[in-house]
Amino acid sequence: MTAKKNPLTKILSQYSFIIVFIAIFIVYALTSSGLTWNGVMNIFRHSAVIGIIGIGMGMVCITGEIDLSVGSMLAMISGFAVVIFNITGSVIVTLLFCLAFGAVCGLVNGFLVGYIKMPAFIVTLATMLIYRSFAQYFCQVIPKDLCGGGSSVYRMINTHASYQSFYNFGNGKLATVPIVGIMLIIVVAIFTYITTSTKFGKKVYAIGSNEKGASMNGINVDLMKMTVFIITGVLVGVGAFLWIAMNASSDPATTGKSYEMYAIASAVLGGISMSGGRGKCLGILFGAMSYTVIDKIIVALKMDSLINDAIKGIILIIVILIQLAGPRIRELLAARK
Repeated sequence: MTAKKNPLTKILSQYSFIIVFIAIFIVYALTSSGLTWNGVMNIFRHSAVIGIIGIGMGMVCITGEIDLSVGSMLAMISGFAVVIFNITGSVIVTLLFCLAFGAVCGLVNGFLVGYIKMPAFIVTLATMLIYRSFAQYFCQVIPKDLCGGGSSVYRMINTHASYQSFYNFGNGKLATVPIVGIMLIIVVAIFTYITTSTKFGKKVYAIGSNEKGASMNGINVDLMKMTVFIITGVLVGVGAFLWIAMNASSDPATTGKSYEMYAIASAVLGGISMSGGRGKCLGILFGAMSYTVIDKIIVALKMDSLINDAIKGIILIIVILIQLAGPRIRELLAARK
């Protein structure tokens, strides 16, 4: 007879990402010289872009795939979006461009993975190189007045009537909460609903749990995988829009650098299984914020910034080890009972 699982234990195991975030936040509170409300709200602001991209990465990981191109995609979309804004002066046109161009970039990945059956690791590694290269190359060949006059950086022209409102949107607050942070929460809420309460979401989990079984049950696996990559591209487009709203520029060499790793780490810290089929989109919000807080802890402790990624990498390995060890430990305990 199987022992009934304690309800509290079940809740803790399903929402462990909240506990991880609280633990990291407590460390931050103890190490910071003075924790203020604005400082707490800045966690939302600094988590917005990587959190939104992380949602897309989480969806891809749930299907058992991976997307290494999101950082380079962010650089290319944000750079070209600056050019579109400089040409049109329209925030709406710039947003639509980001969404559409992101969808096209995701479609390239999704078609090659879903229908051509190429390994996602190889496809997105290749497009990671392609997208970054395009971002840097076109920054050199596009007329400088369209790039905002920068020699190697895309800059928004601040003479457009809509420039200030666009910049205020990226750096403004609503009742002390950063607007970009609110955007992150809205995106998380939408995709939490999609993955938990729609047929589409159930199909995504089914593919990650058992791709062959999902196919036998009538799920179009190829189309679903392509769709998930397109969604990821669209979310990168949203991130690119917020990026230029916050920074009014995009550096093709550094924008989105290592963001593919940060997005994966946010997903994994949030409880998404790299083997597919398990995890919650809500967890990615806390995973992204956890990584932001880790950055702040490193700054508070006055550690060398060069060690930043090493610490994040170590944390990522530890979390994955815990993911792998957890089920095995539960099996051993169940066997002894």
